[in-house]
Amino acid sequence: MSEPIIRLTGVRKSFGSQVVLDGIDVDIPAGRTTVIAGGSGQGKSVTLKLILGLIRPDAGQILLDGRDIARVRGRELRELRANFGVLFQGAALLDSLSVFDNVALPLRERTRTSEDDIRKQVLATLDRLGLNGAEDKFPAQLSGGMKKRVGLARALQLQPRVMLFDEPTTGLDPEKTLEIYHLFYQIQQQLGYTAIIVSHDIPKVFNLADQVVILNNGKALVFADPQDIQRSSAPDIREFVTKTMGDVYLSREME
Repeated sequence: MSEPIIRLTGVRKSFGSQVVLDGIDVDIPAGRTTVIAGGSGQGKSVTLKLILGLIRPDAGQILLDGRDIARVRGRELRELRANFGVLFQGAALLDSLSVFDNVALPLRERTRTSEDDIRKQVLATLDRLGLNGAEDKFPAQLSGGMKKRVGLARALQLQPRVMLFDEPTTGLDPEKTLEIYHLFYQIQQQLGYTAIIVSHDIPKVFNLADQVVILNNGKALVFADPQDIQRSSAPDIREFVTKTMGDVYLSREME
């Protein structure tokens, strides 16, 4: 496993009397895919928000290249956030903008790239994601799978080192879900970014994972090999496997 690009150390987060994360320690290896799984309310999306600096931990550190995201403010925080791209659950496209203008938005707002270069870059990304010819369409004209592709295209425009995916296949049928996961794998292999995926889509998403983090009762259990999850003798993990995977993932291993 490669060196961590992000390191969570002793991270604790509560909301009122509810302790969501209770001193978790997680390393996110550079250039690999980490899947964060767990039951509802166990802190998966909270963890993404902490990594982005949208909320701050009650205790602990969240380090990106040794800089604590939880302790920086203003311009320094904006600089750290420039390392991240985010694909939101619903793609979060702007309905009033075409596909081209949605994807071009980060370049227009955060860079001084010329319109000619923006056009070249956007069209090249759309082609890479199988969206050539869709640049003049509007979000209402797109299928669910195409919206995810456009959202990914937009997130990639600033060449992020880390991509965060928050329930990226919500609303897709099983065939489209597998298609999107295959796309994620291809694009990461081409561009080499670090991927962090929060997903309820167990066990299919584990096929992408270089490591899996299971959040449960405030703690984080890290599995360097997703296959080790089903071999765990820990009662909480056994319960997780039974509820979310049953024999499906095991049968895949034995094929």
